[in-house]
Order: sequence, then C-alpha cells, then structure tokens
Amino acid sequence: MLKKLTILMLVVAMLGTFAGCKKAAPVEEMVLKYNVGAEPQYFDPRKATGIPEFTMLLNLFDGLMRYDNQGQIVPSVAESYTVSTDGLVWTFKLKDTKWSNGEPLTAGDFEYAWKTALSPEIASEYSYQLYYIKNGEKYNSGELTNADEVGVKALDDKTLEVTLEAPTPYFTSLLSFTTYLPINKKLDQSNPDWAKSADNYVSNGSFKLTLWDHNHTIEMVNNPNYWDKGKVKLTKIVFSMVEENTTEMLMFENGEIDWGPNPPPAELDRLKAEGKLTVNPYLGTYYYLFNVTKKPFDDIRVRKALMFAIDREAIVKNITKSGELPATAYVPPGVPDATPGSDFRKVGGDFFKAYDPDEAKKLLAEAGYPDGKGFPTFVLLYNTNERHKTIAEAIQRMWKETLGINCTLTNQEWKVYLDNRNNLNYDVARAGWIGDYTDPMTFIDMWVTGGGNNDTGWSNTQYDEYVRIAKSTGDQAARMDAMHKAETILMAEMPIGPIYFYTRPELIKPYIKGYYTSALGYTDFKEAYIEKH
Repeated sequence: MLKKLTILMLVVAMLGTFAGCKKAAPVEEMVLKYNVGAEPQYFDPRKATGIPEFTMLLNLFDGLMRYDNQGQIVPSVAESYTVSTDGLVWTFKLKDTKWSNGEPLTAGDFEYAWKTALSPEIASEYSYQLYYIKNGEKYNSGELTNADEVGVKALDDKTLEVTLEAPTPYFTSLLSFTTYLPINKKLDQSNPDWAKSADNYVSNGSFKLTLWDHNHTIEMVNNPNYWDKGKVKLTKIVFSMVEENTTEMLMFENGEIDWGPNPPPAELDRLKAEGKLTVNPYLGTYYYLFNVTKKPFDDIRVRKALMFAIDREAIVKNITKSGELPATAYVPPGVPDATPGSDFRKVGGDFFKAYDPDEAKKLLAEAGYPDGKGFPTFVLLYNTNERHKTIAEAIQRMWKETLGINCTLTNQEWKVYLDNRNNLNYDVARAGWIGDYTDPMTFIDMWVTGGGNNDTGWSNTQYDEYVRIAKSTGDQAARMDAMHKAETILMAEMPIGPIYFYTRPELIKPYIKGYYTSALGYTDFKEAYIEKH
C-alpha cells in the first residue's frame, strides 16, 4: 500500500490514466456504485494499509499535495512551499480550508496527525513512512519520548515547518500518501473512536462519509465544505464490499454496480472480447511471503526451490491474462533510476529465471528433501479472492509436479488474513505491493528489520545498512546504488518470492468519465461524472 522528480520521470513512473475528454450533459443525480471488495481494516489514515482503504481515504481527505488528473504532483491544502538550500527544511503555507464539519483546518492538525502516527500507542504499520522527518524513527522506537523533538511544527495556523533527516527528492510525492493526511486534532482527542463509524467521522476531502454498514456498504456524499467543491460533480459514491469476483462481475453486468476492480480470471477473455474490460497500469509486484521463523522455510535453499519451481509465464498467460510480466526481480518496471529517463528495473536486471525446475529440484535435494521426500505438508494462505485462489491452485500443482511436495490452501477474509500475516501465523502467504510513491524506496524499505510491513521474520543487517545509506544522502547515484545492492541481498535470501508484475484489469461502465486512475493503485473521483446513457 505509499511515501513513497522531473516531469518526465513522473509520467513514466505514474503511468496514470485520465478518463474523459469528451463532455456530455451530466445526469442530475450522479451516484457512482463501486465495489471496493473488502471491509476496511482501518478507516483512520494513520493506520490504513490496504488498497480498499486507500481508494476511499484519498477521496475523503486531502493532504498538502496530491496528484492531479494528469498524474502530476501539485499543491492541495498547501497554497505554496519553500525548501531550504540544503534540502532539509520545508515550509508550507496553507490555504483557508475547512473540515467537513465546518471547523477550520490548521497546520496544527497536520502536526498532530504526523506525530500521533509516529507514536507507539497508535502502532501504525506505516509509521516508517514518516521516518524521513527528523527524529521520526527515534520517537517511534521510544528512543526519544518528547514529541517536540520531532521535526514537524505548526508555526501558526497557516504555516507548517518540516525538517527532514536528509534531502528527500520525492518528498512531495510522499505528502500525497495516506499517512501524511491531516487529522482533526480536536475530534481525535475528544473521541479516539471517531474513525470506527460514520456517526462522528470528519474529513477534509472532496467527499464526506455518511454511512458505514459494516461488511456491506459505505456511502460518501459531495462535501459542501471542500475548498475546491466547484470541481466535484458526483452526488454520492456507494461502495459495496463483495469479495467474490464472480458475484462482482454479475453485479456489473446486471447494472448493480458501475465499477468492479476484480473481474474473475476465467471470464477475462470473454469480458475483453465484449469490450467490458479496461486494463490500467499498476506499479506493483505480486509475490509470496515465507515465514522464515518456521522450519523448513528458515532454509534459503527451500525458499528458492519453491520459487524456482513456479512457471510464471504460464500464470500470466493462462490465468491473469492482462499483460502482466513474469517477475524475475522485486522492484517493478516504471520506477526511475539515477539518470533521467532510466528505469530501476532495467538497470538492475533479472535475478533468476521465470521458471527453473532443474535448479529447484537441485536446491531442494541439497536442503535434505530429494524428490520432496520428508518435506512436511504446509499451508499456503491467501485472502479471499478468485484470482488468488486460481493462482494458488496452479502453484500448488507446480510444486507437487516439480518437487513432489504437498501443501493445503487456506483462504481468509481480508482483516483476518492481515492479522495472521502480521502475527506470523502462517507458513507461506500470498501478498502484493503497490508503490506508495514513485521511487524504489517504496519497495525496498519494506524489508528492514522490524519494518511494519515486514511480515516474514527476516532480518539482514547489511540490507538495513544499505537502506539507511539510501535514506541519508541526497546523491541520487549513491541512493540508487545502495538500493540495487539491497535488492540483490533480498533476492539472494528470498524471504519473499516475486511472481508477476501487476497490471490492473477492471470493469468500468463507459458512461463514467472524469476519473483518474493512478498506477499507485487508487482512483480519484474528485472530477468524475456520469454521462447520460
């Protein structure tokens, strides 16, 4: 999930899709029906971790910066900003904006949100995204206990000063991410449970929350107190929470929803032939996690054997079918390297073959399991989704046929699945990561020791050091070199196994116009509208 540049770099990395150049008379009541797929785990921007939450939160809130409908990062709540000559001190002047309840939004709301996101009490998995701020990591770890030492300060109601640990060229991109969104300080202090229902929910974006029927429906309406409300055309967005892909497709075809982001793999060819499928870019990697604290997955040879036995070409050709690429590395294409116009993936190259059954058999035998003899049956965990199920079934067969080993498949609903991953209550688990911003660091810093998204139990001090180097210098060549070295370690020890690089096949009614779909995984409905049809 963010976080996360010349204009050329941004265009290449974001690969965003803006829909709607032709304008027709809009309908009077514009209600967009979107299947988000799962109940949000958290609806507090400080704690959200998944794409379902991100899409909704980035329509409910505005940060200092945001991506516009051309994929360029622009000021939002910020009126303007300046940066010191050493690149460390950023000073933001804020627009006159309001919360959805009519209260004025202040620089103090940003300061409060960021500092509480760093507090151990909040236990935000994304707190590390704020480590770019001076003393952010020390405060989060408890090394410092005085929040005043964290490098964010409201100089007055309309001025926010941010001091960084090191020059960060992509800081403006980070500022659009959910962990950098503001929180209504007054509300959070008086009602810590404000984000658990629609009753007291307050936001500052183009829409405001009006209904949260848990595990069923979320509704948000046009926010009359939004600073840029003249551009917001939709009356309401209704988010359904249907996890089953085939049901989503039937709802789309029956007119019950306008947008379904998870079409079933078995129907992709038909949907494409009928012109119902839209494929958008997606800056991310689909992979499997190993719990390296459990035997036999504490053995690098076992982890590599399982990954080399996967026929990635077969998966993208026969299952995903939407232009995905077999992943033979971790960081996907579309992320810039040090030289303008260069690509981190092209510079780094491949780390293994897309399918290497002979090497897989050899490694498993070296680990003490020739032809799979003596290898324990294990559980492959995935969150409920037809695509994940189909992929897991295919990989289960590949492991059996190539290595002679057995696994059972277990699916769980989103929140339960995340809890088990976070608590290392699994053997092997499905996972995916979509960049939070357009820099390799959004992928690389996940796997530092104790990182909030490092659900593997893996730790490597040299890897941690390369990440530290990349974060502590403004020299782009040195940063990229350190991150390439970190990725080399990650792929050599393989606590995660990349399977393919994402695209984003979706079902979208042709009368939905004006939206912006980002390669970072979210959809912005600020300027969306519905054509008469």
